[in-house]
Amino acid sequence: MPDPVKSHILEQTRKLHRERSDAIGEFIPGTTPILPSGAVLDEEDRAALVEQALDLRIASGAAALRFERLFAKALKVRKAHLTNSGSSANLLALASLTVPELGDRRLRRGDEVITVATSFPTTVNPILQHGLVPVFVDVDLGTYNTTVERIEKALTPKTRAIMMAHTMGNPFPVAEIAELAQEHGLFLIEDNCDAVWSEYRGKFTGTFGDFSTVSFYPAHHLTMGEGGCVLTNSLELARITESMRDWGRDCWCEPGEDNRCLKRFEYELGDLPYGYDHKYIFSHVGYNLKTTDLQAALGLSQLTKLGDFVAARRRNWQRLREGLDGIPALLLPEATPDSNPSWFGFVITLTEQAGFGRRELVDFLQSRAIGTRLLFAGNLTRQPAYRDEAYRVSGELTNSDIIAERTFWVGVFPGLTTEMIDYIISSIREFTESHR
Repeated sequence: MPDPVKSHILEQTRKLHRERSDAIGEFIPGTTPILPSGAVLDEEDRAALVEQALDLRIASGAAALRFERLFAKALKVRKAHLTNSGSSANLLALASLTVPELGDRRLRRGDEVITVATSFPTTVNPILQHGLVPVFVDVDLGTYNTTVERIEKALTPKTRAIMMAHTMGNPFPVAEIAELAQEHGLFLIEDNCDAVWSEYRGKFTGTFGDFSTVSFYPAHHLTMGEGGCVLTNSLELARITESMRDWGRDCWCEPGEDNRCLKRFEYELGDLPYGYDHKYIFSHVGYNLKTTDLQAALGLSQLTKLGDFVAARRRNWQRLREGLDGIPALLLPEATPDSNPSWFGFVITLTEQAGFGRRELVDFLQSRAIGTRLLFAGNLTRQPAYRDEAYRVSGELTNSDIIAERTFWVGVFPGLTTEMIDYIISSIREFTESHR
């Protein structure tokens, strides 16, 4: 029977959201901030959070399990495991490939993992954190992804895996790279954090590799505030991932469950005495990277809007692409052939003949309350954090250097209106025309 007090609180919560939304006011060019990214939250999202709080569901439980099932179904993979961030998801995916039960396939210290230099740090950091050697390759301007040819040239007898992101929602040629990985016995981890529901050859990104990862930080396609996810079609890898995420324990009981295996006190593993409680037997050197039901409840509400969010991102990107077309000073982004990106942002690279620098244009946009971001780390090998780290570079990083010096991006997320997109276009056109 419905709780009348709870129902009243939720009704008032939705009313509060509507009142605050109505108070935001109309868009004022040059005054209203145009953010490069951000969460789009409605009254149902607010109510979902409040309902979980009222029920005091504060740990990982039923809501997290339900989200994992529905999210795996939405992305057409077999298993999804929630984590406390997208960065943790990358860490967990890589760590899960280092465990002893994978035998000769496991990643070991000194093994090489091919990745791209133009990246977000936490796509690469787990490689270093596990004593592996990142091998950096360059990317193409326009798509901002690497090619099969560059990866092939980077291969050595030490190469054991490929781990990289679909840049800004634009798929790398993942079918061909997955085929190359299979041919050479390599693991493939797709960092899909910026690319939920992007498609390559009619298939979702994040479904080609051994693992894929997703982030639910507010900048991304769906948000839980913080949070992430590891996805796989391999039941073997899913079991390892669950253990590694949940302290490294051997037990696979769900939260609040006991004795799913029906022999909780009948195990004899390692050097432990017979009958040691299975809930306290640890088969991996793991972590606690779980999320909470409070976050998962927000994720469940957000998931119902995924289709609309992706459509808005594509619509905003296309409007920017058409509105900025033909400006000589700008190299505009292009979708990877055979792909249908679920865009994260709109990337712009200044041409060598632009006649002005990135800082000048970015400062001008900032003066008009138009937010921008750089393409993450630009070239990771130039970042101070990696100065003393062991890595290898295959080929030249010419385009990665150009990106570090001349590239930035503006937003396409669903919170941006047509008026805002048009103001970005007119502002960039005004600046470039004044600097011809």
